[in-house]
Amino acid sequence: QVQLVESGGGLAQAGGSLRLSCAASGRVFTIWSMGWSRQAPGQQRELVARINRDGLTTYADSVKGRFTISRNNAQNTVTVYLEMNSLKPEDTADYYCEAIQYGATYTWGNGTLVTVSS
Repeated sequence: QVQLVESGGGLAQAGGSLRLSCAASGRVFTIWSMGWSRQAPGQQRELVARINRDGLTTYADSVKGRFTISRNNAQNTVTVYLEMNSLKPEDTADYYCEAIQYGATYTWGNGTLVTVSS
């Protein structure tokens, strides 16, 4: 199994920056891809960014050019970061780390709240 621990998030002003981190432990060698999704109140969860084992990245159109996802692989842990710049009030949401293992097994973190004030 894989365990995910998220950190970061909080309150930022519009135009500001925040950084999210997600540390994966356990059977990390089974992880193909990691990423972040978000869910705003009353809305469906949407993918924000994803990075696979080869470093290939995917971004939602709404965050392209503002958010950057990166990944650090260590022997027993994998950490993924989401650098969020030029934040907008519409970025306000609960952000969830995800890990996709070979065989398409998904693991989710507990979520961290990002609030952007105008």
